[in-house]
Amino acid sequence: MATQRELLAARLFTYAVFPVIRVLLNDDPGTKKKFSNIQAKVQFLAKDPAGNIGAFLVFDNGEFSVTQGFCEKPDITFSFPSVKKMNDMLGGKPVLPGIKGFGKLGLLIKVFGVLLKLKLMMPTARPKDELNKYLKVKLALYMVSTALSQLNKGGEENMLKWTAKQPDRIYQISVEGTDIAVYLRVKAGNSKAGRGFYTRKRPFVHMKFSGIDGAIAILLKDAEFVPAVAKGYVSVEGAPEYAAQLNDFMQRVQAITT
Repeated sequence: MATQRELLAARLFTYAVFPVIRVLLNDDPGTKKKFSNIQAKVQFLAKDPAGNIGAFLVFDNGEFSVTQGFCEKPDITFSFPSVKKMNDMLGGKPVLPGIKGFGKLGLLIKVFGVLLKLKLMMPTARPKDELNKYLKVKLALYMVSTALSQLNKGGEENMLKWTAKQPDRIYQISVEGTDIAVYLRVKAGNSKAGRGFYTRKRPFVHMKFSGIDGAIAILLKDAEFVPAVAKGYVSVEGAPEYAAQLNDFMQRVQAITT
């Protein structure tokens, strides 16, 4: 039976990692071209004695969505004997799932391609070209903002304590010189992630990365958070101690999903 940590990891993968495939469909020309005329449903299924866990990806001529649960007639199914095995594969480990849908080999190759592209988010991925550097940062921040909220909704003890004691606060993260901006809203134990800039009130904390390279330096842990502020990789408007706490939770997300 899956442990609570494994169930939490699966939640982060299905609610936070899968949805950022939309970034690749929109911003990566190669991926966009491959899926521009694809209509397909791809099921991920992890078996567990307490109840199977699943989510399916929906590709619709360039549009994309993720639905939690199970699809009646998927075009491809990736099945795993345990939640841990699914997490391991999605976290970059060499796990081979059971696959139904080999008859649609072209689609299968495209899906594997987009899953491999998600490995740009891995802490070991060091892209050299400007497009992939941009994608790494956008994928990672889009994923982590949603994952922070899901960490709370999934009942992670430290996150629950952190959100419970806060009034209505906005944690904004942006990358200077780009269109990359995300936020986390926290209010009395509840949380919600969003894209772009929150405009209804001033952020309680605004972490501003000094461009793509500044963001990558922190994502790759080339610089710890406090020294990174001193070096100008990131600036903080608002309460610096809460910015550091938020960064700690971001590192927690990375630890769970890799």
